Amino acid sequence: MPVTVLLVDDEPLVRAGLRAVLEAQPGIEVVGEAADGAAVIPLVRQLRPDVVAMDVRMPLLDGIEATRALLRSVEAPPKILVVTTFENDEYVYGALRAGADGFLLKRARPAEIVHAVRLVAEGESLLFPASVRRLAAEYGDDGGNRAARAVLERARLTEREEEVLRLMARGLTNAEIAARLVVGTETVKTHVSGVLTKLGVRDRTQAVITAYESGFVAPG
Repeated sequence: MPVTVLLVDDEPLVRAGLRAVLEAQPGIEVVGEAADGAAVIPLVRQLRPDVVAMDVRMPLLDGIEATRALLRSVEAPPKILVVTTFENDEYVYGALRAGADGFLLKRARPAEIVHAVRLVAEGESLLFPASVRRLAAEYGDDGGNRAARAVLERARLTEREEEVLRLMARGLTNAEIAARLVVGTETVKTHVSGVLTKLGVRDRTQAVITAYESGFVAPG
């Protein structure tokens, strides 16, 4: 089955460029387009894409609010890939905190765009871990830190789950974590699933943000 993608951006040229890049690849299908975040929910319900590539800044409903609304309103929501001009942007961090799974730079090369879509669809790794660390250091607020610390305390992660969370925060894939810990990939998948369940988050990106904002992993 191909990875299906919905493109959401108020610039027609950006949408056209992303469509051309993605549809040139086997196993990826662009199933729809929207010019604003306000159109996302009905289109997701109609088209059921695997990934939404969503601009972070749009005139009616921006990527942050569109992400929140989508995750709140749609059962089994798609992965959300924020498309942005600047990686060190408070809007990007806001979208990640709202539940986006990763972000993609508009200046990215075609191969990087394709890789980002596939990676987010698989849900295995964290895009741009160094950038997420910088964003957490710059935009993580005290209220978010207090809430994140409470979540981590309640989670009661095992020692091995803590090891896995630290390696996730560095952007390692399951295979890379398995090699580092000298265990099988399936064992790592089990630990990752346990971390996500205990933290009450839907994906690795949210787990890593919790790790940074709680102080469990230093974001600097």
